[in-house]
Amino acid sequence: MEITQQCVVALTWTLKDTLGEELDVLDEPVEFLVGGDDLLPRIEEALQGHGPGATLQLHLEPEDAFGDFDDQLLFLEPRSLFPAEIEEGMTFEGTALPEGCNPDAPRNTLYTVAEIYPEHIVLDGNHPLAGIALRLQLTVQAVREATEEEIGRGSAGTGFFRVQPQAPGGSLLH
Repeated sequence: MEITQQCVVALTWTLKDTLGEELDVLDEPVEFLVGGDDLLPRIEEALQGHGPGATLQLHLEPEDAFGDFDDQLLFLEPRSLFPAEIEEGMTFEGTALPEGCNPDAPRNTLYTVAEIYPEHIVLDGNHPLAGIALRLQLTVQAVREATEEEIGRGSAGTGFFRVQPQAPGGSLLH
């Protein structure tokens, strides 16, 4: 079966920056809904018409991936508003920011604790790969028709093509 809109693809990939530094490896196939919210539009376009066994090499500029870095999404917040056990790299949904945080901080954003100082912390609302051009080598492992439930949900259930907090041994993107 060839890849078209409203089908599910099982992919493996290696993601690197333009200097060749490995950012993410997905060794085991993960399913994504083409025509939903699972993949970046540029990746969906490249997959069209391919089938199982196809290997693609993509170069994604920031505007095709996770956008440019926006320094307006950096916020300096009082350290006292956050739990004592806060650590760099932790993430907070904007809707869960403590009362007293900057009211201009968008609440529909995921914030990463970028730096911790004695009196303040720096929250970064940029995607961790914002501003970075990416090289993606992906292999189509399988293709199948999407179920009505997957189409209605807009996802094969594996989540968006986005960075998740890095768990030991876990994948950075899925």
